[in-house]
Amino acid sequence: MSEDKIKTTDPRLRSKLRFYHRKKITITFFILTGICIFLMGRLTHFMIFCSEHYAEAARELHERERSIKAARGRILDRNGAVLADNRTVCSVSVIYYQIENPEEVIRFLSRELSLPEEEIRKKVQKRSSMERIKSNVDKETGDRIRERNLAGVKVDEDYKRYYPYGDLASKVLGFTGSDNQGILGLEVKYDSYLQGSKGKILTMTDAKGIEVEREGERRMEPIAGKDLVTSLDVNVQSYASQLAKQALKTKEARGVCIIVMNAKNGELIGMVNEPEFDLNAPYELCEDDFIGMEGKSEQDVLNAKWRNACINDTYEPGSTFKIITAAAGLEEGVVSTGSSFYCPGYVVVDDRRIRCHKIAGHGSQDFTHAVMNSCNPAFVTLGLRIGAERYFHYFDVFGLRKKTGIDLPGEAGTIMHKLENVGNVELATISFGQSFQITPIQLLVTAAAIVNGGTRVTPHFGVKVLDPGTGEETSFSYPVEDGIISQETSETMRYVLEKVVSEGGGKNGAVTGFRIGGKTATSQTLPRGTGQYISSFLAFAPAEDPEVIAIAIINRPKGTYYGGQIAAPILRQLYENILSYLGIMSYTSQEE
Repeated sequence: MSEDKIKTTDPRLRSKLRFYHRKKITITFFILTGICIFLMGRLTHFMIFCSEHYAEAARELHERERSIKAARGRILDRNGAVLADNRTVCSVSVIYYQIENPEEVIRFLSRELSLPEEEIRKKVQKRSSMERIKSNVDKETGDRIRERNLAGVKVDEDYKRYYPYGDLASKVLGFTGSDNQGILGLEVKYDSYLQGSKGKILTMTDAKGIEVEREGERRMEPIAGKDLVTSLDVNVQSYASQLAKQALKTKEARGVCIIVMNAKNGELIGMVNEPEFDLNAPYELCEDDFIGMEGKSEQDVLNAKWRNACINDTYEPGSTFKIITAAAGLEEGVVSTGSSFYCPGYVVVDDRRIRCHKIAGHGSQDFTHAVMNSCNPAFVTLGLRIGAERYFHYFDVFGLRKKTGIDLPGEAGTIMHKLENVGNVELATISFGQSFQITPIQLLVTAAAIVNGGTRVTPHFGVKVLDPGTGEETSFSYPVEDGIISQETSETMRYVLEKVVSEGGGKNGAVTGFRIGGKTATSQTLPRGTGQYISSFLAFAPAEDPEVIAIAIINRPKGTYYGGQIAAPILRQLYENILSYLGIMSYTSQEE
């Protein structure tokens, strides 16, 4: 018998082995029992306390989600006229795993949606949870497709932006893309208010992605966007647009801009940029759109077509800028209404001979008549008296070297010399509105501050937003800077500019029964020597207490190009039709 066999037959050894195995079994039992208790506890926790969470997770795993677009908020004018609205359209989609007769679906959708069969076939045969065939389908077509009840074809209601007035204020309102997000103008500036919140349609599916009919659908309704109330007035905008179209045609101009603003609070009542474009078809181009755009891509042509010259483009303002020079001179105390100037028809600055528009000269004249005559030599003299450093100080005080803050995207800034680069010649040309560039809106806002008592306002369209669901209103506020010039200077400028219209170069802008102040301008386009000009007229009413201020600019007119002859009559006709409408009383009515 071996030694091992002997050892295992030893009673004491066998007893120890039994005890050892019993201990191992006991420990293993308790470990396994503990694990079972732990697992039972966790299972109980999941089943009782976490059941809702995991049920929701399972539901989400098997639910197919289709978004429902929210109705975009409307854009309204100051009187409640709807400028931008929504039309109900449809989106047509297919679900691969639910389609029973692919060829029938392809043929039917191709016929109804006017799409090539091959294009639809690629989407029908694509193994995806859902494939969009076409958006912005008119409601009648969508209803016909829904009524056919083809398996795997889904028709969801959607919204498409609609502009009742077509091209009216197109470069102000802007438009939206296929996803209903703002792309241009007020549509993009106030997109966060207008957009609303999307809803959802949730459908239960099995493992193959086929809808479980007995489960039905769950809907999470969208929240409509807020309505935007603007300061724009449809009637003022329409009439200004008619005048601009007429000037564009008769003068064969490159473009015509008109801005009408409340001189006291900066509310923009009208802004015209002719040629405008149809907001309901913003991507359509015609032959005229390609004039002057040879060699440019289609996108470049579209960008030029959508461009808002009132805020996006700068130009040399010419004599309308003399309003700023005159105000700076009065504030600085280097000129008064009784100051005398002599104009022989030119002025020599360093080695440069600068002509007056009147070759024979204006002779001896006081400051008021220098403004009435729009005399370049007088303003050159005034600019040199002020000096470059102080002149630039007034640029900053008047806000000319910063943007106006208008609530439209893409505002351009003033293009001005650096102070250290301004010599006598540069200062001389700046004083009558040349050798730098400014936007029309910047010029209008600065002129408004000079004649309204010294308050620089922020030009804006947005007045408030309305929640159609709750009726809650949220009004907007805008920065205002008071005291940029003294009341005395402002009063003097109103008096002098009224003389320009009643007796000077702005006579064609006079309106019977109303006191009008203003300034004309005729400036050359860049580069010079092309024989092309920009004609403009800036005017405010009533002259004694301005409530409305406007500017009309004609870009590259043919034939007669003087601002006093072709731009002033535009604002005269505009004011003849809108002043009484806006509640501005004529002085004859006040006397009665």
